[in-house]
Amino acid sequence: MRNNEVRELQEKLKQAGFNPGAIDGHFGGATERALRAFQTSEGLLVDGIAGPQTLASLSADIEPDPPLAIASVTVERVSKMFPSTPRVNIETNLPPVLSSLVASELADKNMVLMALATIRAETAGFLPISEGKSRFNTSPGGHPFDLYDNRRDLGNQGKPDGDLFKGRGYIQLTGRDNYARIGEKIGLGNELVENPDRANEPEVAADVLAAFLKVKERRIKEAIVRGDLRAARRLVNGGSHGLERFRRAFRTGETVII
Repeated sequence: MRNNEVRELQEKLKQAGFNPGAIDGHFGGATERALRAFQTSEGLLVDGIAGPQTLASLSADIEPDPPLAIASVTVERVSKMFPSTPRVNIETNLPPVLSSLVASELADKNMVLMALATIRAETAGFLPISEGKSRFNTSPGGHPFDLYDNRRDLGNQGKPDGDLFKGRGYIQLTGRDNYARIGEKIGLGNELVENPDRANEPEVAADVLAAFLKVKERRIKEAIVRGDLRAARRLVNGGSHGLERFRRAFRTGETVII
């Protein structure tokens, strides 16, 4: 934020009953503490950052700066987060991912890094992919994905739902209920249920990723503010699969993306 914007922020904080100290346009410790106290009071993410939600709660006439994280996310920089990935894959698939993040108001640095590190953990090639057959989804001698067929927690209704609604995309969207819920959320109605392979289309996969992260945005940000990348990863994956790839990509991104 620029000096005049900090001054306006300080004035708004003081008007709200949170003393930032001198109204001097300098974002120092007193201003940050007042801001954090205000965020706590309003039930906002307590990160000491005057982001869009905090400014809206303050009713401040301050326009947030453009999402600098997005502006600095270049193919060259993302390639450092994906050291073994063909550059052409990043060139092709990065634009729709960034567009979906902007459309979902997830353009701040931490959520951009969360999205990219999630892709790194799930598909190192920066391509939407389908889940492979494994002992976790297919019984010995059984047809592919038969262990998913009757998973009521996924909304599956028996053969061939296991194969139809296996994991796809950047987050491995899995199960009839998830295909229906996320498809509706991204404006495709029942299309993902009727045509599950669409979840691997780059634009659709990007929208699915953004929609999934948006639902858990607050909890993800809280985990990142605490420095708990394991918890952030668990919110997407449900476990620790790909945690080291996720962590390395995230930490690398922190150094190369402004």
